[in-house]
Amino acid sequence: MESVLKILPSHISEQIDFFLVKEDIDIQEIRLRVNQPVELNDGRRVTWLKQTFFSQSDAKMFLNKISDFSLYRLEEELRHGFITIQGGHRIGISGSVILENKQVKAIHHVSSFNIRIAKPQFGIIQPYLHYLMTDTIQNTLIIGPPQSGKTTFLRDLANYCASASSKLELKTAIVDERSEICASINGVPQHLLAPRIDVLDRCPKAEGMMMFVRSMSPDVIIVDEIGSERDAEAIDEVIHAGVQIVCTVHGRSLADISERPTIQKILQKNIFQRFVILSNQHQAGEVTEILNDKGQPLYQRSVIL
Repeated sequence: MESVLKILPSHISEQIDFFLVKEDIDIQEIRLRVNQPVELNDGRRVTWLKQTFFSQSDAKMFLNKISDFSLYRLEEELRHGFITIQGGHRIGISGSVILENKQVKAIHHVSSFNIRIAKPQFGIIQPYLHYLMTDTIQNTLIIGPPQSGKTTFLRDLANYCASASSKLELKTAIVDERSEICASINGVPQHLLAPRIDVLDRCPKAEGMMMFVRSMSPDVIIVDEIGSERDAEAIDEVIHAGVQIVCTVHGRSLADISERPTIQKILQKNIFQRFVILSNQHQAGEVTEILNDKGQPLYQRSVIL
C-alpha cells in the first residue's frame, strides 16, 4: 500500500492509513470520484470514508502525480483507460473521452479513478498442479470475472513453471502488456519471480508473443487478458511453433466466453487442454472448476451451504 498512499492527497492517505490500523480489512480497490466520499472495497463489502471527499483539485494533482507531471508520456495508457504504477497497481480512469477517427485518443476532464491494489500471492496453485502439469505445462486458459484473481493465479503459475521446485524449470516468457504480472520498473520485474523468466514489459500481446517465438526459444508463453483478433492469430502461431501457452480471459464460465466471436475461433482450434474457472464469490483466486479439453470437469469445488 505504501506506493499507493504516497501518491494520494495527504488528507486522503492519512484517513486510509488510520482506517487500516483501526479495521481488519484487505483492500482490493480504492475509488476516488470528484465531489464524492472515498470508497474502499475488499471484494465483498464497500466502506465509505464519509468525512473524506475527493475534490476537483485533488483529481488534478493526483493525475499529475501518477503521470509524473507529463500526461504526454502516458498518452498510450490513457487511451486504454488505465495507468499502471510502481508495485503493479492499476489505476482505471473515467471522464470525457476525446475521439479521433472514431478511436479513443485520450480521456479529458477526469472525474473518477479506480485504484486496484496488486497483492502478489505465492503457493495458491499448489492444490491444482497435478491437473495442469504433466511432462510440461498444459495449454491452459484461466477464466474469471474482474477481481477473481486471474493475474495472481497466472503469476504464481509462471513462477512455478520456471522454478527448480517444478523439476522442469521451463524457459518461461511473459508478455506483460500492462505491467500487472511483474510490476517491472525500467524493465526489471519487481514482484518475486523465478530465475528462468523473461519479460517483455508494456508490449502488446500479439507482437510480444511473436517476438519471443522468434528470438527467445521459450518453452511456455504467459499472457494476460486475451481477446482481440490479433491475439487469436498470435496464439495459433505460438502453438504451431511448439510452444505451450497459458493465458487469461474475462468471463464467468467456458460457455460464457464461447459466445464471444474471437474466443470462439480459438476454442474451435482445440488449442487449450485445460480450462481453470475462477470465482470471486468468497475470495479472489477461488478455483471453482478445472475442465479438460472437451469441457469435462476434472475438479469441482465442494459447495458448502
